[in-house]
Amino acid sequence: MKASCAALSAILFSVSLAAISTSAWAADYPAPKQGDWIARDFKFHTGETMPELKLHYTTVGEPSGQPVLVLHGTGGSGASMLSSAFAGELFGAGQPLDASKYYIIIPDNIGHGKSSKPSDGMKMSFPKYDYEDMVEAQYRLVTEGLGVKHLRLIIGNSMGGMHTWLWGEKYPMAMDALIPMASQPTEMASRNWMLRRIMLDTIRSDPDYNGGNYTGQPRMMKYAITAYGIASIGGTLAYQSQAPTAAKADKIVDERLAMPIAADANDFVYQWESSHDYNAGEKLEAIEASLLLINSADDERNPPETGITDAAMTRVKNGKLYLIPASTETRGHGTTGNAKFYSEQVRQFLQAAPQQTIESARR
Repeated sequence: MKASCAALSAILFSVSLAAISTSAWAADYPAPKQGDWIARDFKFHTGETMPELKLHYTTVGEPSGQPVLVLHGTGGSGASMLSSAFAGELFGAGQPLDASKYYIIIPDNIGHGKSSKPSDGMKMSFPKYDYEDMVEAQYRLVTEGLGVKHLRLIIGNSMGGMHTWLWGEKYPMAMDALIPMASQPTEMASRNWMLRRIMLDTIRSDPDYNGGNYTGQPRMMKYAITAYGIASIGGTLAYQSQAPTAAKADKIVDERLAMPIAADANDFVYQWESSHDYNAGEKLEAIEASLLLINSADDERNPPETGITDAAMTRVKNGKLYLIPASTETRGHGTTGNAKFYSEQVRQFLQAAPQQTIESARR
């Protein structure tokens, strides 16, 4: 029980990423390589400009392979996509994204990992960024920083899935295929935003937060994060199986609250608030690439029963949905963190997805 809870929390909050990365590298794929690139005079949607925006990234495989962009979720980084459950199921020899054939690029998004973020020193004076800014930074890193002009695939999870939708709309000829996961191409709203808003307001209203000028991490932060995590990730059937009694439910809560929170409060607030104006529902007809949406039937943040996703998918020219059935083995919004549930669908989709250009998409 304790191990499963810890693993679930790590997926959501990106705790102990170094340990995850190390364990994943034991899989059958080349050692990840780290790099940094400076995006100069980066202009944010607010009009603010940073003379130098540092973008950290991880690559797996050689630049001679077909380029694949992998996008992490909120609070994550390139390291969080190197888990044994994700990279270990996709990047190895003979697997769908075999790193001996593909050049896998995993950026740390603005405000995340080792890329520029508020906790580097600017605190609340760091420019307010949103998903459009993050996608623009990814695009500049790929094209200017790494010299890749065309991608075979973009695959992203949760926030990364939402970014994948935006890529398809903003740069429709920049890739052959798109795999957004744990996401909807619709406005950030309903329970998804309500829970985020409550979590963020709880942190900001803590006197310890002090308008972002704190000397220690706000004490209410762990309660806000734990409440949001239990409410929006984990899976109804899984929780019922894990906590069929009050005593077992208390044990899970106690274990979650006892886990250290590695995130900086300002970084955390910026990361989650960046989703507020997300809306990929306005330009779905612009997507040209083949698209496979992978969601789970028990996803608390993207519930399929609303019909919103089904309606949106009718507007995607070359799109299809794979919905992972709910079970005691799935973890709601966290299900797509484990590629065993869909690795074969990725393989079949990528084999069938045509290439839009005759260019080899090398550096």
